[in-house]
Amino acid sequence: MIQNYSDATGRARVGDWIQTYTGKQIFPLDPRPNVYDIIDISAALSKLTRYSGHCLRFYSVAEHCVLMARKARDLGCDNRTCRAMLLHDASEAYLIDVPRPIKGALGNYVEIEAGLMAAIAPRFGFDWPLPPIVKTFDTNILNDEMSQAMAPPPAPWRHGGDPLGVTLQFWSPDEAFAQFLSTCAALGVCNP
Repeated sequence: MIQNYSDATGRARVGDWIQTYTGKQIFPLDPRPNVYDIIDISAALSKLTRYSGHCLRFYSVAEHCVLMARKARDLGCDNRTCRAMLLHDASEAYLIDVPRPIKGALGNYVEIEAGLMAAIAPRFGFDWPLPPIVKTFDTNILNDEMSQAMAPPPAPWRHGGDPLGVTLQFWSPDEAFAQFLSTCAALGVCNP
């Protein structure tokens, strides 16, 4: 059962809340654009692993996002699209990275994720819904990740596309945090 709470200012909110890296109170079931902090997003994604942690080495969601954004920039995409690449998984800072094979089976997870992204996108200057090229990059990078970060698969993965053509660096959480914030600065992403 979802309970109603008040936030730190006394405003009624839906659902319970989580505390962020910088000490903010976030209500994932009641997203509001003015509360999200790029440092919180960077900190969480830098410690969150891809593939439920089943990589051969530590590989963070933050690095995944940075690699996509930098590839987009190298290919001449505009800053708004590059910001979408960098922040396409920003909701996972509050929800965790749920693997594709189960994400759609988790009841209203996709709706909760979409609500968060709809609040995060205008705060940091990218489009929601995401431009189709983000989904293409996100699918293509699977090929790079599979070949560089995973054990040989027991069966072919079910996704199309060519490799994105990035080299994984396997940054530590501290390095991923720094690289994510550096990429934010390069793309003009900051706390409004």
